[in-house]
Amino acid sequence: MNMDMHRLLSALLQLLVLIPGAVSCYLPAKGRMRFTPSKTAALCAAALMPCAAATALLYALFSIHMNWMLFPSLALFFFLYRRTVDLDLPRSLAIYVGVCAIESFPAEFACSFDAFLHPASGAADLSPEAALFQLMISLLLLAAFFRPVTRHFTWTVDRIGFPKIWYSTVVISAVSLIMNVIAIPQSYATLHTGRMYWIFPVAEAGALAVLTGFYILFYRGAALILEQAELKERFQLLEMQSRQYHVLLEHVRQTAKLRHDFRHSLRLIASLAEQGDNGSIRAHVAEYETILDRHAIANYCKNATLNALFGHYHEIATASGIRTDWSIELPEPFPFLELDMTGLFGNLMDNAIAGCLTVPEGSRYFCLTAQVRNGRSLYVVSTNSFDGKVRKGKEGYLSTKDNGNGIGLSAIAAVAEKYGGSAKASNSNTEFFVDIVLKI
Repeated sequence: MNMDMHRLLSALLQLLVLIPGAVSCYLPAKGRMRFTPSKTAALCAAALMPCAAATALLYALFSIHMNWMLFPSLALFFFLYRRTVDLDLPRSLAIYVGVCAIESFPAEFACSFDAFLHPASGAADLSPEAALFQLMISLLLLAAFFRPVTRHFTWTVDRIGFPKIWYSTVVISAVSLIMNVIAIPQSYATLHTGRMYWIFPVAEAGALAVLTGFYILFYRGAALILEQAELKERFQLLEMQSRQYHVLLEHVRQTAKLRHDFRHSLRLIASLAEQGDNGSIRAHVAEYETILDRHAIANYCKNATLNALFGHYHEIATASGIRTDWSIELPEPFPFLELDMTGLFGNLMDNAIAGCLTVPEGSRYFCLTAQVRNGRSLYVVSTNSFDGKVRKGKEGYLSTKDNGNGIGLSAIAAVAEKYGGSAKASNSNTEFFVDIVLKI
């Protein structure tokens, strides 16, 4: 076999590593793919094959180091990845750079193996045997990470929406990737100096273990953050339910008093009727109606938890001078998780009330409708007044609170997506609209 064919075979085998790398990128985003797996595979093949063929030819004919050609291609591959998954930039970048960092370790182990086979060579002339060894290590890593990624890391990708957290993983992964690129021995003679031949693969194995440990700690930390957030949300719901319970107790006490006083009212009305004093009768009945209205308790829906939630936010709206027009109809039996729906409605009402507070009190209004249609879908429509000021990024609306890191709309969209629906936000100069559809 002549040298050019030898290098061409080595290049093709090295580029085959892109296949397990691509699969590893899509595993955490399996629920966020824009196209079917077969169509995604076809798109990737259409992009990877010409690029791989050109890279292999340049490597074989001009002895250009593989890394100098492969790294610019990673930017192109990332653009393709972004177009095929429904993920924001922080999450997609974290996954992509993380996979690149993990895939750099098989290249280091392949160099150690090649140094054993060809001590006089270097990483720029990786042998076909070493390239095949690299591919095997990549496939073994894919098999080892397959179950943890699909069971746990996918959950993290779906649930964690804080950009700063994802960007922190990008930094760690990028540092690991750069260190591995720098550590690639240009001449295998350096590995045969002293005990470097054994130190190098052991150090790389340790670095791989550290990076894997970081990803595990990241998952555990994310799980704890979400657990704390859910516990806080449950505590707030319990507080709302407790408040609603005391309101109900007060309502029972007041209605018992009204029933007791009703007999006296009947006697008074009878006495006034005998005297023919119709004006006093009308005044007394009007006063009694006012008392009844004052002690009436709102009942928004049959679900006790959500009813407490609506009551809580209605009190806030009323205290803030916001006119409300709410019509709530929820499906029976209730097909959704309470925690999901309290998160959806809670974020929706919290954002709407915050928007209303940006305009003068006389202009504040909040309309909310939840309606079951055809027995198959729940439609939720929210309209609120606001000052017309919005912030938008590539992924849609950004929060005007919390330095732009609020997650209200993204949390609403995540719940809608979970139940096979959608959430769409829009605005005019004076109103903000949110339209949500959930499949029942």
